[in-house]
Amino acid sequence: IFFEMFTCMETSLMFLTNGSCENLECYMVLMKAEKSAIGFICFLAGPFTLFENALVLVVIATTVTLRQRPSYLFIGSLALADVFASCFFTTSFLDFHLFRRSDGPNAYLFKLGGVTMAFSSSVGSLLLTAFDRYLCIHQISSYKVLLTRRRALLSLLMLWSTTIIISFLPLMGWRCPTGLAPPCSHLFPYINQGYLACWTSFILVLLVLILGAYALILWKAHRHESSMSSLQGAAGTGQARMRMDILLARTFVLILLILVGCWLPALTFMLADVAVTLTLAQQRAFAFCSTLCLLNSAINPLLYALRCRELRVALLQLIQRMWSSVRCNKSGQDVTRGLPTTENQTSAVLTEDEVPRSIQLNSISEIVNRQQLHVKT
Repeated sequence: IFFEMFTCMETSLMFLTNGSCENLECYMVLMKAEKSAIGFICFLAGPFTLFENALVLVVIATTVTLRQRPSYLFIGSLALADVFASCFFTTSFLDFHLFRRSDGPNAYLFKLGGVTMAFSSSVGSLLLTAFDRYLCIHQISSYKVLLTRRRALLSLLMLWSTTIIISFLPLMGWRCPTGLAPPCSHLFPYINQGYLACWTSFILVLLVLILGAYALILWKAHRHESSMSSLQGAAGTGQARMRMDILLARTFVLILLILVGCWLPALTFMLADVAVTLTLAQQRAFAFCSTLCLLNSAINPLLYALRCRELRVALLQLIQRMWSSVRCNKSGQDVTRGLPTTENQTSAVLTEDEVPRSIQLNSISEIVNRQQLHVKT
């Protein structure tokens, strides 16, 4: 108890003393071993996140059919936000905590605004993706009419405009009125605690809406599967429905665990920073928890993009074209003769007899559409 009281008093004195925070020293709380650990995480996760999200963007940008579909526009927005997150977060985080570089108020708030914009847009894109899947389940017949490419682009424009404005509000004037002294945030220099509370609440609302959308998707898909089983009346449909429910439940639980596990620790520290005075140990713990947000950006392509069968097919075709081009440049002759055409490659990959059942059912919308086609035939 005495140790915690002493640490709390030490933190308060650091913020109240003018000289201790002139170079933002009171925010650079990591010890040598902690710097090494966080540096290892950032140097490993940052380039990996940048590579896989950039790969998703390239595949969507170079495939005409994917660019025309709203679902892949939302996935592309998610990948773009995660590319920004890997760049802005990694560089600014390492620059501040590892290299202890002190910037002026405007320069620091500009860097922080870039990080905030990237993560806000990432969570917002996850919400649009969840909304897209919700419409695909609840409005199957009118889905293409309700969610057109134009409306998808308009929603993305509104999302990015909103997140940019919200993220750069501290740079535009909503900053701590006392400089670096209370009521400034103990986690971010020059940040007003009121702004921190508003941004944290905004992200929490988005996360709740995402989880609510997937819960409705799971409920609707369960009811649809039950109705299909009653119409078919075949033996063994109960076991098939159970397998389908388990598959959907696992998908929902996976999304739930990743979102909550990556975002809740950092958001909890931010809310606590508004209510109480954080100790140095809690500030160091927040630095580790914030790297979980970067890990979430690394997981997003694996969870939302590469599980889509069409995107995987487009990725394989892109790799084949690049490999053929490299071989042509090396040998000086056309080696593409004899390779299957694009249509043949697609049909070969998508042949139901050759693709395992677990890979075919790679999205919730495909589950429902496949069941409808089966009933019609």
